[in-house]
Amino acid sequence: MLRQVGKRRRIERRIERPPAHWGALGLLLLALSLLLCAQGIAEHLTGQSATPTAKGDSVLRGGATVFTASGHRLVSRAQAPSRLVALTFDDGPDPTWTPRIAALLLRLHVPATFFEVGDHVVRYPGIAESLVDDGFEIGNHSFTHSNLTPLAGWQRELQISLTESAIAGAAGIRPRLVRPPYSATALAVDAADEHAYAAIAGSGYLIALSDFDGEDWRRPGVGRIVRNATPPGRQGGVILLHDGGGDRSQTLAAVRRLVPELRRRGFRFVAFSSIAGLSRAQVDLPATASEKLRGQLLIDALTAARWSTDALAFLLIPIAALALLRALILVALARRHVEERRRREPDRFFEPPVSIVVPAFNEAQVIEPAVRSLAASEYPDFEVVVVDDGSIDGTAEIVRELDLWRVRVLTEDNRGKAGALNAGIAAARHELIVTVDADTVFEPGTLRRLVQPLREGRVGAVAGNTKVGNRGGMLGRWQHIDYVMGFNLDRRLYDVLQCMPTVPGAIGAFRRSALEEVGGFSEATLAEDTDITIALGRADWQVVYEQEARAFTEAPSTLSALWRQRYRWSYGTMQAVWKHRRAVVEGGASRIGRVGIPYLLFFQVLLPLLAPLIDIFTIYGIVFLNPLVMLAYWLGFNVVLVGLGIYAFRLDREPLRPLWAMPLQQFVYRQLMYLVVIQSLISAARGARLRWQHVERTGEVEMAG
Repeated sequence: MLRQVGKRRRIERRIERPPAHWGALGLLLLALSLLLCAQGIAEHLTGQSATPTAKGDSVLRGGATVFTASGHRLVSRAQAPSRLVALTFDDGPDPTWTPRIAALLLRLHVPATFFEVGDHVVRYPGIAESLVDDGFEIGNHSFTHSNLTPLAGWQRELQISLTESAIAGAAGIRPRLVRPPYSATALAVDAADEHAYAAIAGSGYLIALSDFDGEDWRRPGVGRIVRNATPPGRQGGVILLHDGGGDRSQTLAAVRRLVPELRRRGFRFVAFSSIAGLSRAQVDLPATASEKLRGQLLIDALTAARWSTDALAFLLIPIAALALLRALILVALARRHVEERRRREPDRFFEPPVSIVVPAFNEAQVIEPAVRSLAASEYPDFEVVVVDDGSIDGTAEIVRELDLWRVRVLTEDNRGKAGALNAGIAAARHELIVTVDADTVFEPGTLRRLVQPLREGRVGAVAGNTKVGNRGGMLGRWQHIDYVMGFNLDRRLYDVLQCMPTVPGAIGAFRRSALEEVGGFSEATLAEDTDITIALGRADWQVVYEQEARAFTEAPSTLSALWRQRYRWSYGTMQAVWKHRRAVVEGGASRIGRVGIPYLLFFQVLLPLLAPLIDIFTIYGIVFLNPLVMLAYWLGFNVVLVGLGIYAFRLDREPLRPLWAMPLQQFVYRQLMYLVVIQSLISAARGARLRWQHVERTGEVEMAG
């Protein structure tokens, strides 16, 4: 049963808001999204490379090799003149074979035309540039080596125009010759092909086919290629070879034998433009400055996009493996924590006097239920010191009017939370200090359970079990899940490994002598709780977790309030880690530097930075790749999270009902947490300094009972 202990009235406050870097964040995400879209459109929506189905009867007769368009029909422009041979190469540029083939042709003084795949030009622009500089002609062979016939008209246009832009950016020319993949010879063109190719030719291109496929690998052997290079009855022609698409050593061997053999027979080698009765300048038009710039931008954008998608694809498996490994480690150490707790028998006679310090700044909305719950603690000897840190909403007056035994108010000028805590500790009467946020409600037995671990002399601080007290609504439910799964599971891990990095401000217990040894709470960071805890760990004080000491705190009720709270936590944690960075390389028995801080950096900074990239790539995969595979990956990831959540809720003896909302966290809540980390890093890089910030309160805290 739930018991209402808060109020529902609001008051207006002036809130210092952290500097937003939405412009930088938005620009970063927009740039990545545009790169992925460009990659997806260029590589996938243009049409996939595939072997076409068998064709019907050819509609092109007479051995012509160059065609223009007349409506939906191809019209022969020219066929090879007598005793002239043109060598053409498809599927390049290839980083290994194209330069070797070009070098051989130059040594043999043989002109040639290279029909290039646009995606390969993007990958190897320098090779395309070298071919043009060496005097070779360049043709268009589509962007992804796709069968152009079944594609929609806009996809065919993309295939050709993207390749033209890539060649313009790489080599400074706009090729007019187009050779469609898979239909290199006139005899391979059926009616459907003719219709598609005529549409291309209608845009000002020349369809360039061949007379003879010089690399029909179903008939292996260079000798066969040479014997069939000039079929019976023909006095010249266009020979198709390949400089890309695999091992092209046989292409080199074919060229070495073809050239001297055909020259011996009296043939002369010319460029493809000569076969068409055109000059080179008519088939390779000079690109304008704007066309070169557009092409270079295309190459740069697709290169960056390819690197991004390759990196993201590479990260998918390690991230999934890491998430699974972390889940297994958390479960294993949580089980060990349960076993260790069973061996810790509580000492019901350990009841030393305790001072409870409550820093408060404009907490009129929540201070009354918090102080009443503390005063009602079932503990023999304690005091409550409420430190009013310059409030202007009557916080101190509300506490005084309660007139509760053991509760006193200390009024201070506004100095921030760390200053308020230090003032309260200085005014406290006892050795054991419990710090509590002003919006937090204790159970009657919480105080007794919280101080139990301090009976051991090496224990300098105790972290309590913080619970979300306002779980109504989706945002409250998500935060409840986050507290149980994220904070409390991690604290069990830290407890077992003896490297606790944070005693939460909502509920923590300290030994005064330990606090004095490290100089008290510091005002140097926004995360004074993490700062003091790491300092205690470096001083070889043991910090433990007491899961039975439960406190119910008010979580932010709006996304903007949640943003401000988590931004302060994230930025403050980074400040604390930077302040204590030397702990990572220090020796000694302390594990906080060797385990705690690296864990914080990896799972609270690095992983959240990578997570949005994985989410974006998942969307990319659903749109452009195999949606079933990507959805299976996403569902598998969530199954692991839900399983971990069930275990965490069982450990905390919480009902499992809220877990239905966990998969929905991925769409809003998790994205917000990722952006918080990114903005915190930007703020850290800029050296921004922020004061203690107050979060709007509603007073709606519910305590499980």
